[in-house]
Order: sequence, then structure tokens, then C-alpha cells
Amino acid sequence: MRQVRNKINKVVEKLLIFIFGIMVINVIWQIFARHILINPSSFTDELARYSMIWLGILGAAYVSGRNEHVSIDYFSRKLSSKYQKIIYKCISFSIIIFSFFVMVVGGLFLVYITLKLEQYSPSLQIPLGLVYTIIPVSGILIIFYKISNIEF
Repeated sequence: MRQVRNKINKVVEKLLIFIFGIMVINVIWQIFARHILINPSSFTDELARYSMIWLGILGAAYVSGRNEHVSIDYFSRKLSSKYQKIIYKCISFSIIIFSFFVMVVGGLFLVYITLKLEQYSPSLQIPLGLVYTIIPVSGILIIFYKISNIEF
């Protein structure tokens, strides 16, 4: 399980770096085109927006898997080790349930509806369903990470 997790981490890390690189290049081009060429690109705003969506949602899944997300653990640290493990399992189970119903099921429904309605982005002319696919993918990643983090 640890080897699979490490391989998934490497793929997600490289994808996040790639998306961030695309965002940086895109924003630099946007600034250059707008202020130097005085001819702003029409697609750069949209590409930056969609890149930010992917970076944020996929990054949240990655950080969740590394247990580096923001948490308020003041009260749980006051408890004994036994109760801390119980609370951790309850929280992980709640995150799994949320990720499954909201991100995976809801995300797949959102992707299906936007593809069925043939909604396209105005500038890039790509199906919006492709933009939204990161939601169920990240939900599956969060579920995988949380299950692999729970010690039985």
C-alpha cells in the first residue's frame, strides 16, 4: 500500500508542478500582452481561472493525503492517545463520507450534466465537463489517502 501511495504522490506532485508552471507562464504572457503589446489575449483569463481551480482542488487532495491540512486540534491534544485515535478515525470517516457523496457522486453528476448539455468555455472552447473532472478525481484521491492513513 505504501508503494502505491508513494507512486500516486509522485504523479500528483508532478501534475501540480506542471499546472503551476502553466499558470505562471500564462499570467506572464497575459501581463506582457496587455501592457507591452497592448493587445490582451482573450484566452488567458479563462486558462488562469481553470488552472487555479485544478491547482486548488487537486492541491487540497494532496495536502489532505499528507495530513498537512489546517486542523483545530487544541482539544483533541488534551485527550489520551486512545481517544485521539478514536477522534482521528471518526474525522477520517467523516471526510471519506463527504468526499464520496459530495465530490465523487456530486462531481460525476456535475460532469455528466455539463457534458450532456454540451457547455463549452467561451474563450478556450473546451467542454466544461473536462474542467470539472478534477472534482471527482480529487474526491477519489482523498478517499484513498484517508483509508490508507487509518490504522486498524
